Amino acid sequence: MPQDDRLVMTGLRREDEELDQSLRPHNLREYIGQEKVKNSLQIYISAALKRHDALDHMLLYGPPGLGKTTLACIVAAEMGQNIRVTSGPAIERPGDLASILTNLNQGDVLFIDEIHRLSRAVEEVLYPAMEDYALDIMIGKGPTARSMRLDLPKFTLVGATTRAGRLSAPLRDRFGIVFRLEMYTPEELAKIVGRSASILGMPYDESGIMEIARRSRGTPRIANRLLKRVRDFAQVRADGHITAEVARDSLNMQDVDALGLDRVDRAVLSAMTDKFGGGPVGLDTLAAVTGEDAVTIEDVYEPYLMQLGFIMRTPRGRVCTPLAYEHLGKTPPANYNEKVQQDVEQTSLLE
Repeated sequence: MPQDDRLVMTGLRREDEELDQSLRPHNLREYIGQEKVKNSLQIYISAALKRHDALDHMLLYGPPGLGKTTLACIVAAEMGQNIRVTSGPAIERPGDLASILTNLNQGDVLFIDEIHRLSRAVEEVLYPAMEDYALDIMIGKGPTARSMRLDLPKFTLVGATTRAGRLSAPLRDRFGIVFRLEMYTPEELAKIVGRSASILGMPYDESGIMEIARRSRGTPRIANRLLKRVRDFAQVRADGHITAEVARDSLNMQDVDALGLDRVDRAVLSAMTDKFGGGPVGLDTLAAVTGEDAVTIEDVYEPYLMQLGFIMRTPRGRVCTPLAYEHLGKTPPANYNEKVQQDVEQTSLLE
């Protein structure tokens, strides 16, 4: 199954864009979850407004689909300013960034998604813009070239990244506010799904909403996507009302199980348990058996399976835990718990 076709993928799909716009909260009061981030932001924004000053530059990082773009738009709305949205890969040359910066107004918010993908040359232009609100440009070439500094209006840069470790230290240090967005609990996701269902005019039971929330892998983007699929099922196979049974039948039909695992996730686990006795198995071997790319397995499938405690990385390879056998309804080999414990101890020694 191609990654883009997965219902539970965390990346943005084309069908999400229109849905996100209609369901996106517009202020901190409507924003559900991330309570520590919201409380801190409320203080920072209130203080900046009292000083009639721009908010400090802010970095948001965490897994995809948790609401980084939404939070950036809310910051602009709460500050009463316009927002300019772009992404790291879209800014290919220093001149592209210079064009964006010189068109900002006083207090505007510039949101750069996937900011870790900015080139080094573009970063060099960004440093003085963030620190001194100035733009250094070169006029001419060769011995006659000279530098000229242009003053910029005070603006707020909001950077978002799914890989904070790939940000260069000089860029990371220039952000005055840094927030990590955490995965959502089923209860928080249930509130989000309930709000979305109300906006879409869909009648629902609390049990039906919770069924969707439990299968959403802690991610609001996936929760809203699953809601859309359940809505279609409810309108065709039921009376349009979302109950626990309707949600369960709909998502089971989509191969999304009670923990949010889809067919590919279960195929990875089944390959490890059936063909390799639960492991250890190397990444390249696992990729060859499942027909998936090794990088895709490592970056897309493994993280959630590791969060659930179904897979461990050990010095000898990937190992399934007894929890994975239990979820698949299979019995681990004899003495399997002792073997897993040995791998855990060996991993701890190496760390």
